[in-house]
Amino acid sequence: MEGVRALHKLVLSMSPFSLPKISPITHVLRNKIQEKIDTKTKPLGSLGALETIALQIAEIQNTTSPILKNPKLILFAGDHGITEEPVSLYPKDVTWQMVINFLNGGACANVFAKHSRIEVEVVDVGVDHDWDDSTKNLLIKKIRKGTSNFLKTQAMSKEESHQCIENGFKLILENKYKESNVFLFGEMGIGNTSSASMILSHLTGIPLSKLVGKGTGLNPEGKQSKLQILERAFQRTGKLNDPMEILSEFGGFEIGMMVGAMLGVASEQKLFLVDGFITTAAYLLAYHLDPNVKDYAIFSHVSDEEGHIIVLNHYQINPLLKLNLRLGEGSGALAAYPLVELSIQFLNEMASFADAGVSDADKKV
Repeated sequence: MEGVRALHKLVLSMSPFSLPKISPITHVLRNKIQEKIDTKTKPLGSLGALETIALQIAEIQNTTSPILKNPKLILFAGDHGITEEPVSLYPKDVTWQMVINFLNGGACANVFAKHSRIEVEVVDVGVDHDWDDSTKNLLIKKIRKGTSNFLKTQAMSKEESHQCIENGFKLILENKYKESNVFLFGEMGIGNTSSASMILSHLTGIPLSKLVGKGTGLNPEGKQSKLQILERAFQRTGKLNDPMEILSEFGGFEIGMMVGAMLGVASEQKLFLVDGFITTAAYLLAYHLDPNVKDYAIFSHVSDEEGHIIVLNHYQINPLLKLNLRLGEGSGALAAYPLVELSIQFLNEMASFADAGVSDADKKV
């Protein structure tokens, strides 16, 4: 592990920033972990996805007795130039107003996080607002005050897209996160379902007509108008394949920094939970930059944003929950986190057949 940290320090001292390769999960203990799961006092496989999660986390930590330490929810906030067009019911001022709500503990994310004893960190990546002294707990990593309108020009420069990823990656390596081994990611940014739709369409080849949803609650006419705007933006560039180019043309600063943070968590061989539609766009950018990131991700839920299930099916991803959520801000990941805790608790605390003196099933049947 010290060798990995030394590599990180070396990479971070280089200019321009380049990402180290993520190590895939090793399966050295897989048989022992699976045996521990299978010999619990239950029929084989009867805990379903909880068994899969337990195996994944145990392999990430390379132990038969994994633990979850100091979970963190990191909320990235940024504004989007595409809100100059009628793509959202809400004005972009809601972004900075919700940041204050997060800092005051009044948002859904705060309530859910408190339930699971998860610390919330709010990061300004590109909010179009000047803060006063009342926002002392806000982490400022602002690239600039919002992206450009991607209907007319690229959302961010190539240099800015690289800066987002570098900032996200370096954030995870900061000392305050050293003792945390599980991260949840959320976002806040009016207009970011438009950005996510563009990113996902380019990455997957799925038409925008199947991905564009109601976002903040658009009616059918509003949704159709949003689709037409995004289709015009698609025509501006044509189909793109390079993930960094896609991020530059259509991304949000909060999405880009989340990409870097996910890669940072995976490079540290730690676990992270993917939330909904926007965080999935960030995850898939990270995945296309380094496919090994998948070993460290758990998908928490399928969003009510209609394109989400199509994208998840495209990549054969099975999320834990279907609750018809479309709030964002990490709410789905927070809702799923207790299930992740349960997977560890059954693995570590549930009796085996031998411990309990219960007869095991006849394996010959």
